[in-house]
Amino acid sequence: MRIEFLHSAREDFLWAKPQLRIGSAADNDLVLSAKQAAPRHLRIEQDRRGWVLQVLPTATRVYVNARPVRECALLRPGDMLSVGDCRMLLRDDVSPEQREAMTAPAQARCTAALRALSGALSGRVLPIGSSLELGPYGRFPLELPQGETASLKLAWEDGGLMLEAAQASMAYPLRVNGAPVQRVALRPGDQLSLGPHRFVLDAPGMEAEPAIAPPEPSTPVLPEDVAGPRGEVWWLILTAALLALGIALVLWIRF
Repeated sequence: MRIEFLHSAREDFLWAKPQLRIGSAADNDLVLSAKQAAPRHLRIEQDRRGWVLQVLPTATRVYVNARPVRECALLRPGDMLSVGDCRMLLRDDVSPEQREAMTAPAQARCTAALRALSGALSGRVLPIGSSLELGPYGRFPLELPQGETASLKLAWEDGGLMLEAAQASMAYPLRVNGAPVQRVALRPGDQLSLGPHRFVLDAPGMEAEPAIAPPEPSTPVLPEDVAGPRGEVWWLILTAALLALGIALVLWIRF
């Protein structure tokens, strides 16, 4: 995990352990000032679900993407975590531009869409189809503060979904999972942000199908494999013969 402190001269904070403690006490992993955080303010743990935020009882309210969190929340790369006046941008250790591109079959294109999490388009699902452009010249305008303008475009190239900042803004750069980008191949679950606008890419068709191991060839079961030892068979034959002889003797004596 990489934490970038926006509007601050503080260097990025790197953390690779499964638990991160944040607060103003000196024994925390990430120490904030007493004006910003309680001595034991919050904890971030990593499990099979991803990053899990837990607000501790002594803490004041914590905000994730400008929304208050009282107890716990699931975090994703690109989320903005606010504690007091400290704004922390959560990022992956690896930049999206350093990842390998994912390919998808042609029929998966119709399943890709952007789900708007915040901004003027919040709550809407924008189908991508063959391409999608957001901005002054697209179907969905993106309004930025202070009259800034920017646009982004998504299009399929060689089976992969490419994102490009068609018109960049100096004040509000296009980010994927918190990292500023100009052109990058996307993966399902990536979070796109441009100023107050946030989107998540939903593209289940791009995800690899789970590998199914072929069944092992079955070996035919022979009668001798399930039968008992040969000695047991002869013992049964001998016992049956003795019983037959005994019955014959009883009948001969009687008659």
